[in-house]
Amino acid sequence: MQERIGNIELDYTYYPGEDIYSDGPIEDELLEIAKSCTESELNAEIARRKSWPVLYHFSHIRQNILEWVPFRKTDRVLEIGSGCGAITGAIAQKAGSVTCIDLSKKRSYINAYRNRAYDNINILVGNFQDIEENMDECYDYITLIGVFEYSKGYIGTDDPYVEMIRRIKRHLKPGGQILIAIENRLGLKYFAGCTEDHTGVFFDGIEDYPNLQGVRTFSKKELQEIIDRAGEFETKFYYPYPDYKFPLTIYSDEYLPKCGELKLTAYNYDRARMELFDETRVADTLISNGLFPEFSNSFFVRVKRGEA
Repeated sequence: MQERIGNIELDYTYYPGEDIYSDGPIEDELLEIAKSCTESELNAEIARRKSWPVLYHFSHIRQNILEWVPFRKTDRVLEIGSGCGAITGAIAQKAGSVTCIDLSKKRSYINAYRNRAYDNINILVGNFQDIEENMDECYDYITLIGVFEYSKGYIGTDDPYVEMIRRIKRHLKPGGQILIAIENRLGLKYFAGCTEDHTGVFFDGIEDYPNLQGVRTFSKKELQEIIDRAGEFETKFYYPYPDYKFPLTIYSDEYLPKCGELKLTAYNYDRARMELFDETRVADTLISNGLFPEFSNSFFVRVKRGEA
């Protein structure tokens, strides 16, 4: 079964018949906004509604995580876990085509209405594992923005994170790239008093998830080891600040922050937080000791397949 919204085609071949996850009634509000607002009107709507979900799903700042990636009009992009389309439009603006995969029909509706003016987007609704088994296309880029930590739910194996990369590699052209954005479980903000982004529990990640419930993030070392086990790749880490969700600066190993640059501490918009120490001063201590990459709140990783 297929459906068209504007220029976008939604394919329900692999949709199980009901949404496996949902944020509840707020998704109806998000759909209403996507139907009634143009992209240029979203900031005013965010200011009017003063709602975390509205900010999170519709802020243009979300797009900064991929805005700088040099997509070309000849590139085919696969966006796994596209959700409400926070970055779909930013990709479609530059790339030749975008294929989205998402479990949720409601969120795919929101994505389609928000980006209905684009004629180079199609959306497959269903579980990535089911869809992937029947895919024969290869892509120049495959994105996992806030998705890789959920691999255990996508991939039913004993080693889901490594297996996720291996399966994605099947659909990556020679020289193609996997783009991963994910929190660092050793991020400075978690030591400073922010709750873990997914579980809402203080110190959960830095205590290595003692009550793991199917989602986890990784340190830089752990993430690199997973990628290395999955195959031969050229890997480059970047460091979004304050995090990958609302990145205002993206640092690299060639351009790291200098003392005094990391002054933002009021970025935990959706949750209460403790203030255990002066986060800015501690950030300067880490920077001056060459430790910022290990304690960056988030990572953006470009994982490039070999040309052969």
